[in-house]
Amino acid sequence: MGAGTSPADRAAAADGPAAESADAEVEAEAGEAPGGEADDTADGRTGSHLAPAPAEASTAGRSREPAALTTDTARPEGGGRAAGRDAPAPARQWPLLAVLCTAAIGLLVVATDPFVEAFRIGTILIGVALIGGAVIRLVIPSVGMLAVRSRFTDLVTYGLLGVLIVMLSLMAQPKPWLDIPFLENAVHFTIR
Repeated sequence: MGAGTSPADRAAAADGPAAESADAEVEAEAGEAPGGEADDTADGRTGSHLAPAPAEASTAGRSREPAALTTDTARPEGGGRAAGRDAPAPARQWPLLAVLCTAAIGLLVVATDPFVEAFRIGTILIGVALIGGAVIRLVIPSVGMLAVRSRFTDLVTYGLLGVLIVMLSLMAQPKPWLDIPFLENAVHFTIR
């Protein structure tokens, strides 16, 4: 090796056959057969790992085809901010905070048991919080993080759970505030 050769040429000459086999692997991955010629298949794709066929050039006015694999999750309808961008974070999420605070007050009433019917009042507050969440989701177009799924699914979920919790708390023993005979019979039949 003379003084006029570059350090890269000297390193390649020192590697010898190992460098040539590494080059062949790189070419095979790039779709070329060893020696620089392309390995064409019948459908025009190249290489040992067949790459997807090239897309047709899009014409003006045509939209691209939907992706076969979803790479992102769309925000649920109504999931935008409930207040402007310049408002502080709690103000932007007031619908969720209203539901959570009402449910937390209900849990606190149940946990501390400050008066005779505290269990019933606390669970009614929890159910009312969920029903209020359903009403907010129905009436207000952008509710922030209160929007978890589609509007319909959120309404059904919040509303059904809220009504169920309120009904069960009204029917709780002893001395229920609401007496529905067929539900009482169903409960006795399942508990037997």
